[in-house]
Amino acid sequence: MSHESNQQLLKKSWQIHDLAEQFYQQHEADKSHPEWLEKQRYLLVDMATHLIQTALQEGPLDQSRLTENLFSIMTIADGFLPGQELKQSAMRLLEQNQQCDQ
Repeated sequence: MSHESNQQLLKKSWQIHDLAEQFYQQHEADKSHPEWLEKQRYLLVDMATHLIQTALQEGPLDQSRLTENLFSIMTIADGFLPGQELKQSAMRLLEQNQQCDQ
């Protein structure tokens, strides 16, 4: 990827991130509310933009940041895909990354 295309994508990702964060904060649902999963969709978009930003950073891909991004996405997505054990898989991913860092 060229530096210019990276910068264009990063700029757009920050715009999407800011909107998703704004919509998430404005949404009044809490965990007990029927609209909770709708609110979580905004959080999923927010975390997806962080993944984009990690992928586009200059230099080698930061494996710790990538792991954290995937952990967050998998943890949130667990609520949308019951029975897939994404939260448990996310925990294993995080634990394996921490072991590699030692």
